[in-house]
Amino acid sequence: MTFTAHRARKRFGQHWLIDQTVLARIVAAAELEACDRVLEVGPGRGALSERLLATPAAAVAAVELDRDLVLGLQERFGDQPRFQLTSGDVLTVELPAANKVVANIPYNITGPLLERLVGRLDRPVAHPYDRLVLLVQREVGERIRSEPGASAFSALSVRMQLLANCHSVCAVPPRCFQPPPQVHSEVILLEPLPVEQQLAPQLARTVEMLLKRCFAARRKMVRNSLAGLLPEAELAGLAAAAGIGLQQRPQEIAPAAWVALAGSLNQVIAAPAAAPTHG
Repeated sequence: MTFTAHRARKRFGQHWLIDQTVLARIVAAAELEACDRVLEVGPGRGALSERLLATPAAAVAAVELDRDLVLGLQERFGDQPRFQLTSGDVLTVELPAANKVVANIPYNITGPLLERLVGRLDRPVAHPYDRLVLLVQREVGERIRSEPGASAFSALSVRMQLLANCHSVCAVPPRCFQPPPQVHSEVILLEPLPVEQQLAPQLARTVEMLLKRCFAARRKMVRNSLAGLLPEAELAGLAAAAGIGLQQRPQEIAPAAWVALAGSLNQVIAAPAAAPTHG
């Protein structure tokens, strides 16, 4: 087998998931049926690919950057008609057609890969995946699924929760990998919102503006971070209508409240000035 001489490469963030229970949890979370086409990011030596191919899924399309691993994967699964392999960088290659994603994400590309697979608030992917099962660093998983008021709640929490329903599948300690990473991991499940539930572009841009202003100084009250947008009394009225107190810190404010405030701000900004009267 070509893999025998291969060693995990730090520059690619390679840590092989070897825990059979976690592998089973990942596949179960994907809920694969005969109509599904799976995009697998970073198949490595194929431990997860083998389990995915044991499901009824119509196809497993894998993208692997390490050319040595590509050779081994071709040798291991070359006789499997449902297995398709693309050699290249998942951030730049044309992604194979799929409706579900399974990924053991190299931690150094988590942000760019999330943007490619899920999108941004003001530019979500045109055709959202049905679900994504992602193995990420625990701190990132906590930030993505965290509730308002928790220490991990951040601008990323708001963005991701406005793009998808976010859930934890299971914790993954270092011993589940070979070689073990220096950090703990977590499997998360993302169910992107359908197009009709995505924020309108202008509303999304205003939410982004609010998040950047407020989370840039997350310990400050939003009164200070939003000073200058509107007279304070008017801003306080809009905030109160959105369920926000200006004395709150940004990590205490739920995603829906940010959207409500952004919508009110857009209405105020868009309101035409009163036409001058002529005597």
